[in-house]
Amino acid sequence: MFSFAITARAGRARTGVFETPHGPVQTPLFMPVGTLGSVKGISPQELRDIGSQVVLGNTYHLLLRPGPERVRALGGLHGFAAYPGPWLTDSGGFQVMSLGHMRRISEEGVMFQSHINGDLIELTPEKSVATQEALGADVIMAFDECPPYPATREYLKESIERTLRWLERCLGAKTRPDQALFAIAQGGVDLELRRVSAEATVPFDTPGFAIGGLAVGEPKEGMYPAVGLSTRLLPEHKPRYLMGVGHPEDLVASVALGVDMFDCVYPTRTGRFGYALLPEGRLNLKLTRHLDDPSPIDPECDCYACRHFSRAYLAHLVRADEMLGLRMLSLHNLRYLHRLMEQARAAIREGRYGDFARDFARRRFGGEVPGWFRGALEEGGHW
Repeated sequence: MFSFAITARAGRARTGVFETPHGPVQTPLFMPVGTLGSVKGISPQELRDIGSQVVLGNTYHLLLRPGPERVRALGGLHGFAAYPGPWLTDSGGFQVMSLGHMRRISEEGVMFQSHINGDLIELTPEKSVATQEALGADVIMAFDECPPYPATREYLKESIERTLRWLERCLGAKTRPDQALFAIAQGGVDLELRRVSAEATVPFDTPGFAIGGLAVGEPKEGMYPAVGLSTRLLPEHKPRYLMGVGHPEDLVASVALGVDMFDCVYPTRTGRFGYALLPEGRLNLKLTRHLDDPSPIDPECDCYACRHFSRAYLAHLVRADEMLGLRMLSLHNLRYLHRLMEQARAAIREGRYGDFARDFARRRFGGEVPGWFRGALEEGGHW
């Protein structure tokens, strides 16, 4: 029911096919985030049209509303949200960090105070798995503790040990064979603890493995040694998922190191703030200078917004706070990341990922390529 086959390599970068009950997906890939079962402002058909392969939902938020049993009764996420392709659900572990002011951690699990009405909500490994089984995603995540940055070494060590105990409980609670449960390795930017976590997690032999606890505020100079070490330690024949990462330069650097899957709210949130992603960076359509510009957002892009609308029209919509403008920027930004991953896959298959990544860097950074980016490409065999 689940399999992963590597189809091409270039240095440590690789392409693959991940088979799921709702169809195969091509890696490396970016997953749009549909926290509440919806990618904000984008319809399921639009997601398919722009090349989305997997959509991510969130256990904590869907537990609060509309509730997992309601989703189950209405066809699981595939039927309820009318997106027939593969789904992945986060376990709620990220909210252990992001809602740190509204939760209490114990060995049993986490007690949250609902951000909606203040009700107390307990989430344990068993409840996280049961909720994800009701939601029906193809890939479900083990309930973990995502530590904040910065965190003391003692805190990181305790969170790793607790995450491993919770992983064992998640696997014991899992009942559906048509869902793949991915384990999550933690450790912050402490390379020794990253090694400890990965080496203790790999023997659980889950169908895929995630790299958690990064992109939470740490500097890139600390993040990329952790990513590079993690991809060396996690199994070669299983998908590797770098959680919460979605800036274009991070995708290109991480693919160079052998990461296969990504997710982030960045493209849609950036679109709702009035910014469009370009190879050179971000275009601020709130600026008055775009109000008379007849050109598309990006002449290289094939999304609906770039094929039909000018910068002038979109800038007008953004400044007028019209929903269409924010929707179109979100759509474009998602398509930009999907195109970036399509180009990465093609470059890997053709054995020219280094050329692709260096060209990306020249356009994105100009003459000042950051040391962390160059270092990631060097470690991946691409500079």
